[in-house]
Amino acid sequence: MKDHKDAIKLVLDALIDKKHGVISDMSEISAVGHRVVHGGEKYSKSVLIDDEVLKAIDECTKLAPLHNPPNIIGINACKALMPNTPMVAVFDTAFHQTIPDYAYMYALPYELYKKYGIRKYGFHGTSHRYVSKIALDLLGKKDSKIITCHLGNGASVAAVKDGKSVDTSMGFTPLDGLAMGTRCGSLDPAVVTFLIKDAGYSADEVDNIMNKKSGVYGISGVSSDFRDIEKAADEGNKNAKLALEMFAYRVKCTIGSYTAAMGGVDAIVFTAGLGENSAEMRERICNGLEFLGVEIDKKKNAVRGKVAEISKDNSKTKVYVIPTNEELMIARDTKAIVENK
Repeated sequence: MKDHKDAIKLVLDALIDKKHGVISDMSEISAVGHRVVHGGEKYSKSVLIDDEVLKAIDECTKLAPLHNPPNIIGINACKALMPNTPMVAVFDTAFHQTIPDYAYMYALPYELYKKYGIRKYGFHGTSHRYVSKIALDLLGKKDSKIITCHLGNGASVAAVKDGKSVDTSMGFTPLDGLAMGTRCGSLDPAVVTFLIKDAGYSADEVDNIMNKKSGVYGISGVSSDFRDIEKAADEGNKNAKLALEMFAYRVKCTIGSYTAAMGGVDAIVFTAGLGENSAEMRERICNGLEFLGVEIDKKKNAVRGKVAEISKDNSKTKVYVIPTNEELMIARDTKAIVENK
């Protein structure tokens, strides 16, 4: 596959393959939903794609240079192959547009925000929206304070009050917040200038280190896959153990800070690859949160990849495992928008 257009054509060819396909021809596809990473401040919900929307996505390329260009290629490829089929953009940033200004602003000169749009945007919004809605249903009340933990190779935590995002750990880019598979997460910004001015690294080299050589991979020296790191830690690898402890510590601290931001917490949700499947990591994070009313049931916690309450029956704060389903959210948004256009 030489590019995204080539890849999408192969996918669509597979859909209409006479032997194994699920549709007979392209006319059976009534709509296409596209996950778009960055919608900037303009979009707080999913939208029908037109020339204006495409232009806005392109304008956000400077904020997401690795993601938005391929998103545009995918949209254009589908438009070329299905010119009369409606397309919908579902933005990763949209759910977090309800975060208040005092939480999304950085204490830089205000003109940098006005000129360059430098602020917290947050990501994984489609996932946080999906699992928080299910948690709301499980709690059975709308006025609730939920902390959603999307934990995997990319990881973020969101504070969701009354169904709306009020803070999240990723920032101007997906590099901020938690330590991740290969991303460093939050650090003293002076580290960047030190590496450039004193250690002799170029800006591109530092960017590469922070995004691709850091996180639990950089600390453990083993892998960016938490399964490999957990195995190495069990075998006595001290750096692997340190990487797991650092990751859990940052998640725990973020849960604590978001509890303070919302004035309490009713439920904590674990989702995504690590959050859904690692009972060990969930236990690491929840140990020490008893002061928030969190009590984990070890037997209930021995669950993988399905909706489950893992807190004790008398736990003041509910703890859930909820598998995410971003594709379903994209499909639902697409269906709703196309039917109401």
